[in-house]
Amino acid sequence: MLPILLASVEAAQTAAAESGVIEKFGLDLKSIGLQAISFLIVFAVLYRFGIKPTLKAMDERNKVIESGLKYAEDMKVKLEKAQKDSEAVLRKAAIEAQAVVTDARKTAKELVERQTQEAVAQGAAILEKAQQSIELERNKMIAEVRAEIARLVTLTTAKVLSKELSPEEKSRFAGAASRELTNV
Repeated sequence: MLPILLASVEAAQTAAAESGVIEKFGLDLKSIGLQAISFLIVFAVLYRFGIKPTLKAMDERNKVIESGLKYAEDMKVKLEKAQKDSEAVLRKAAIEAQAVVTDARKTAKELVERQTQEAVAQGAAILEKAQQSIELERNKMIAEVRAEIARLVTLTTAKVLSKELSPEEKSRFAGAASRELTNV
């Protein structure tokens, strides 16, 4: 690079000497060449230690920003997918919950109907048992009343006849009284 610069300075001196421009403006070609070399050195140092690291840092920062933006886009896509998945899960859960509620209502209705039928059956059984019990009590009371009436008839007959009746006569009068009461 330095030889090219020196060659350009010499070419400029030659061209300027021919035209007389250098003399008109009072230019010193050596100092212009040295200033150009100084400028190139400062430029090279600044480029190497200032501009190049700055450009490298900017490139790295751009890469970080691009990766961050790409990550953000990926996360946005994943978030949308997760939202869609969660909405689908919620819809499915709502459908399942509705099915469970419907099933529970159906089961509860069946249970109420079954318990009602069982209660009616138990009530009928209790009523039948009560009627049987009443019938047994009635028959027992009738038997007791008959026995009592037969005893009273026998006693009354014995007093009316003023004599002691034999067991055979007592049995006959009691049987007759029972038959009469049965017909009534």
